[in-house]
Amino acid sequence: MSNLTDSELAAQLAETAGRILLEVRASGLVEGRALGKAGDETSNAFLMEALKAQRPEDAILSEESKDDKSRLQQSRVWIIDPVDGTREYGEGRTDWAVHVALSIDGKAALGAVALPGLDLVLRSDQPPALKAMNTPPKMLVSRSRPGKEATAVAEMIGAELLPMGSAGAKAMAVVRGEADVYLHSGGQYEWDNCAPIAIANAAGLHTCRMDGSDFVYNCDDTYLPDLLICRPELAKQVREAIDSLDLSET
Repeated sequence: MSNLTDSELAAQLAETAGRILLEVRASGLVEGRALGKAGDETSNAFLMEALKAQRPEDAILSEESKDDKSRLQQSRVWIIDPVDGTREYGEGRTDWAVHVALSIDGKAALGAVALPGLDLVLRSDQPPALKAMNTPPKMLVSRSRPGKEATAVAEMIGAELLPMGSAGAKAMAVVRGEADVYLHSGGQYEWDNCAPIAIANAAGLHTCRMDGSDFVYNCDDTYLPDLLICRPELAKQVREAIDSLDLSET
């Protein structure tokens, strides 16, 4: 077992899985949905085995592996998404990611998000300095189905809509200063946002559920319906806009 810190391990795992995924795609031996499946399974196999070797006492929650409920009795749980944005990965785009996070007592303690198509790895222990806010602010939405809540809030705060692929790519776009608000109401799971939330928190961004509550991880039900990641300067304005929505119709 190596002597890497948890943060170093998360970053190395995410970066290595990203390189593996790029090689699988570059091979040209699988295409379309088969490529997405091959990428998911290959990346997951590496991450699972590497984590078992490096942190044998910790539990693991992965999108691509059967959920071992014994994790509920564990304090330290690694939460991973081997390919966040399988569609974008299969299409040869850059807006997909690999997520590796460590949850401790239900909190997103640390995380790493690899953006292999951009040759970047963002880490909660080395968060980038926030850049100047965009004018007008930019709000990230799904490429295929922009959420009506996000669209409504964008109109209320005078933000431009910026379509993008995976959850991790969107969250890191706010961290990197390409956008200012990521509001999602279409449903996610713990592996979709644990690593991004850890990094966003470390970078000084405002993060919460749409009702203003904090994120809780390593739950029996891993479904997390919504999230908000935004610039701290916009937090009050965005929260007031969300509160004015009639969420009973969603």
